[in-house]
Amino acid sequence: MADEFDPIDMVKRFSERATAVKQRQLPPVEGEARKDFLRQARLDFQDFAMIADADCDLHDGILTLRIDLRPPGEQGST
Repeated sequence: MADEFDPIDMVKRFSERATAVKQRQLPPVEGEARKDFLRQARLDFQDFAMIADADCDLHDGILTLRIDLRPPGEQGST
């Protein structure tokens, strides 16, 4: 699998998924179902966007995703 797997393509797909979640139409639901749908959409976007922003590395069959969750002013300092 590692020979045909491209982690950069995977990250691009997650970016496309994040965009799709943002553009997703709200189905005709009300009340708790509406709240649940919106909550899930926020979580989906968050998850997809984080992976889309990840630096990735595939070395010896091990995929590593590095995601800097520090505030913007603190990013890049180690």
